[in-house]
Amino acid sequence: MAEQLNDPENSGLADKLLQYLPARFRPGAAVVPVVRLSGVIGAVTPLRPGMTLAGVARVLERAFSYRNAKAVALVINSPGGSPVQSRQIYLRIKQLAAEKKLPVLVFVEDVAASGGYMIACAGDEIFCDPSSILGSIGVVGGSFGFQEAIKRLGIERRLYTAGAHKAMLDPFLPENPDDVAKLKALQREIHQIFIALVKESRGTRLKGADDTLFTGEYWAGETSIALGLADGIGDIRSTLRARYGEKVLTPVIAQPTGLLSGLLGRKSPGAGQLSAMESMAGLPDELISAVETRAIWAKFGF
Repeated sequence: MAEQLNDPENSGLADKLLQYLPARFRPGAAVVPVVRLSGVIGAVTPLRPGMTLAGVARVLERAFSYRNAKAVALVINSPGGSPVQSRQIYLRIKQLAAEKKLPVLVFVEDVAASGGYMIACAGDEIFCDPSSILGSIGVVGGSFGFQEAIKRLGIERRLYTAGAHKAMLDPFLPENPDDVAKLKALQREIHQIFIALVKESRGTRLKGADDTLFTGEYWAGETSIALGLADGIGDIRSTLRARYGEKVLTPVIAQPTGLLSGLLGRKSPGAGQLSAMESMAGLPDELISAVETRAIWAKFGF
C-alpha cells in the first residue's frame, strides 16, 4: 500500500483530482475567514441600522467554524454605540477564539472608537491605516431641554409616576442637579468597566498614562500605535499574504440575503403592509434616530 501511495503516477493523479476540490478543502490551503463589523452599535430601527450581538452572532460562529481556518480577520468600522452590545460582541469573539483555538486579527478602517474600539480589543493584534481613528475610551450621554419651549407654546406637561426617580432627566422638566449627579455616577461605573477591559486585552502593550488613554480622546493610526492601542499599520490583503502566503484564501462571511434570509425568518410573508404602517407611525422617531446616527459619525469627521 505504501508503495502505491508513493508511486509517482498515483501521486500525479491525486494532484489532478485535488484541483477539482474547492480551494478551502485542499490540503495545505491557508484560509482566513473575514467578518465585517460596521456601523453604530446597538441601533436597530430601519433608518438607524447597526450592530447587535443577535445580528452578528451567526456570522461570527460561521467564521470560527470555517474548515482549515488559520485565523479569523475582523474588519471594523464603527464610531461606537451601546456599551452593553459592544461588550457582548467582544465576549462572543473571545469565547469563540478560545473554543476554536484561533487567533483573531483586527483591521480598522475609518474608525474604531468607543464601543467600536471595545470590539477591536477582542483581537490578538490590531492593525490600522495611518488615517484611521482609534480610541474614545469614555462614556457619553446627552439630551435636550424643552421645558421653556413648551411653555411658550402654551403646552402643559402632565406626567404621572410611581417612584421618586422614574422621571429622572425628563427633557420636558427643568434639569435637576441630583439627577445629573446620579447619571454621572452611572457613567463613571461604566467607564471603569471599559477601562478594565482595555487594560486586560492590551496588557503591557499600553504605553500611555491613564489620564491620557482614558479621557475619551481619540487619535490617528501612528499615534494610536505609539500609545499601544494598536499594533501596526497594515491593510488586510497585504498583512494576511505576508503572514500566510500569497495564496491565502480570505472568504467574507456575510449575513444571508434574498430567499435564504426569508426562509430563515428575517422577513415574514404577508407582513409588508403592516411593516409599512408601523414605519409610517414611527417616522418622527426614525428621523431623529437617523440624525443621531449622523451626529455620532460626524464627531469623528465622517
